[in-house]
Amino acid sequence: MSDKKLTDGPAGAGPVYIGCHLSSADGFLAMGKAALSIGANTFAFFTRNPRGGKAKAIDPADATALCELLAENRFGPLVAHAPYTLNPCSATPRVREFARMAMTEDMERMEYLPGNYYNFHPGSHVGQGAEAGIEMIAALLNEVIRPEQSTTILLETMAGKGSEIGGDFRELAEIIRRVEHEEKLGVCLDTCHVHDAGYDIDGNLDEVLEVFDREIGLDRLKALHINDSQNPLGARKDRHARIGEGHLGTEAIRNVIYDPRLMGLPCILETPQESLAGYGDEIAMLKGEKEN
Repeated sequence: MSDKKLTDGPAGAGPVYIGCHLSSADGFLAMGKAALSIGANTFAFFTRNPRGGKAKAIDPADATALCELLAENRFGPLVAHAPYTLNPCSATPRVREFARMAMTEDMERMEYLPGNYYNFHPGSHVGQGAEAGIEMIAALLNEVIRPEQSTTILLETMAGKGSEIGGDFRELAEIIRRVEHEEKLGVCLDTCHVHDAGYDIDGNLDEVLEVFDREIGLDRLKALHINDSQNPLGARKDRHARIGEGHLGTEAIRNVIYDPRLMGLPCILETPQESLAGYGDEIAMLKGEKEN
């Protein structure tokens, strides 16, 4: 394992931000304190139950307290996550209506934590075809996005299983192209997903980033989901593994995190852990503070 430390980033490339998903059950400030307890300097949270439903009311004072803690401790951007059930290109009207309602409401709620990111899975076209799916996703974004919002919405790269949109960089590029306020859009690259989709970030990271830059633009890449994969390259299955316990391996993951072109992006662990301490161990290992 490399002896490179978290603070060893290339000159001028900025710091490295690493965290994980945290529960919002006890409020915003509690998440910030939990992040500090495991050595994280960014984190992700679901805007509501991952399986959908209503979001609980926000306490403005709690949101302000978190913003103050983030500033005091020099956190990187946070990466809020839409519920998994949000599918703007579903063949079912009520599912599309939930996507519209949830994202509209979430954009309003995100203004309590200004200047952060909101990540969502583009969705599955369920037999309607990729073109129809892309059109519906772009239509939702055109309805939801407001030019005055401070939140950047991130399209997540997907593994390409079933009828998922986003397993090919060109699909994400086409969605962005059709959105009026495209300046409010970015991409979150998931290491497991792109590996499972067939992008060889282990064997040829330079080529993958060159393809991303050509199709979408590296300036659109705003966040990373950091996961190993249980599956071989191109399996299109989306099964996350702990860092170093999958087909990518620790060095491939560290090469992504410490690549000069990606330094400074919030890196969110989504590995299968049994406790918060497990994420703390992975963060320490990726910083070079603990052997894997």
